[in-house]
Amino acid sequence: MNNAIESILIFLVLTDLVLLGSSRLRNAIRIAAAQGLALGLLPLLAHGHGALWPAVLLGAGSAGIKGLVFPALMNRALRETNASREIEPFVGYILSLLIGVGGLAVSFGFGSRLPLPWAAPSSLLVPAGLFTMWTGLFLIMARRKAITQVLGYIVMENGIFTLGMVLVEAMPLLVELGVLLDIFVAVFVMGIIVFQINREFDHIDSDQLSALKEGAP
Repeated sequence: MNNAIESILIFLVLTDLVLLGSSRLRNAIRIAAAQGLALGLLPLLAHGHGALWPAVLLGAGSAGIKGLVFPALMNRALRETNASREIEPFVGYILSLLIGVGGLAVSFGFGSRLPLPWAAPSSLLVPAGLFTMWTGLFLIMARRKAITQVLGYIVMENGIFTLGMVLVEAMPLLVELGVLLDIFVAVFVMGIIVFQINREFDHIDSDQLSALKEGAP
């Protein structure tokens, strides 16, 4: 059981690194969807022995929303906006990978010293969760396309979900499902914003919004 958990966490870290170096938006969406599906197994593997049905419900809800619903919405946005690549990101892909390796080292260093209320199911869980959160935040700040920034928000929530496995004993299932609902609403609203940006300006480069001025024709 512990080997399966560690395999999922290693997969999570590797896909984070791939996301940092990926320029293809469609491939990045597939990777984020694979993360969501893999993380859906964590509640069952980590805590399913004590509360089977809540773990199954939590994992299925997370995998369904982040592994199926969100990718479908984002692929639709790609079709509507005709954007297949992330062109001219704020931070280049090679530099992003180098920064990512540094962030991974910091996550492992900090995660090994972070005091926890309960023993984690795996020693990799906290570092992998912290690094995934950092990866999502980095994608939000360092990428130009609005779709990639939405993707970063989803990846960041994957990290939060991973860290939540440490506290799932004390966190009621209803609270976690409420968090998933909030994420769903947020991504849905972001999708509407992406469509509106593309309709008004014929692109989805969020940095161009800074050129807007009140009262401009």
